[in-house]
Amino acid sequence: MDSKDYIAAPPPNDPLAAKPPRARVSDAVEPEESPQEKLVRKRDYLEGFLAAKPETLTAGEPGGDLYEAVVAALMEIYDPEIPVNIYDLGLIYGVDVSDESDVVVTMTLTTPNCPVAESMPGEVELRAASVPGVRDAQVNLVFDPPWGPEKMTDEARLELGML
Repeated sequence: MDSKDYIAAPPPNDPLAAKPPRARVSDAVEPEESPQEKLVRKRDYLEGFLAAKPETLTAGEPGGDLYEAVVAALMEIYDPEIPVNIYDLGLIYGVDVSDESDVVVTMTLTTPNCPVAESMPGEVELRAASVPGVRDAQVNLVFDPPWGPEKMTDEARLELGML
């Protein structure tokens, strides 16, 4: 007998000696199904999930009525140099609606010396304040992080021929 053919048994106090053999996929026993049973619809595991009603959202949460109305109003504002709305262009970093229906829009511009740097924030503020149900609107203009083409939606990229 060669030394290659001989495998030494572990000592009796070795923790590896007490472990059971590993399970193998080939050892699994699958119940046999008749052709009739295979055609019968199995239990639908998504049944309870699909029957559940969605949570009620407050008006200011994303998906809420007021929030969505403000976003829709912002999607009507177009950059005069680019034929894409400012929301899809990625200039809007955040829309926050408080419990008192105050709206704070955090936005940026394509460049700090953009020709509409003076008028765009005012237009955004007016458009957000004109949404029914909004008590007050404020625009925070930030340049950190700077705007880049990666912030645009796929629809905006498609419109500009970048896809």
